[in-house]
Amino acid sequence: MTRPFKVTDHIYVPKHEVLSEEEAKKILQKYNVRPEQLPYILSTDPVVVELKAKPGDIIKITRKSETAGESVYYRLVVEG
Repeated sequence: MTRPFKVTDHIYVPKHEVLSEEEAKKILQKYNVRPEQLPYILSTDPVVVELKAKPGDIIKITRKSETAGESVYYRLVVEG
């Protein structure tokens, strides 16, 4: 029996995680922004669906970088 394909298992998909309300508050304060000022990610995005994130959630995306080592991005989940 084969298991269903998980998007997050692919080598080119960076690590995605849904922030807790407390973590989201800290990030918004750190960067002095409102949630709607963050770049958007659609609720229909395959990774968002897999994470079961809902509109209003903030996703932390951690990418490996040859020059920076690691870079972190934040996205607001919006209805898609």
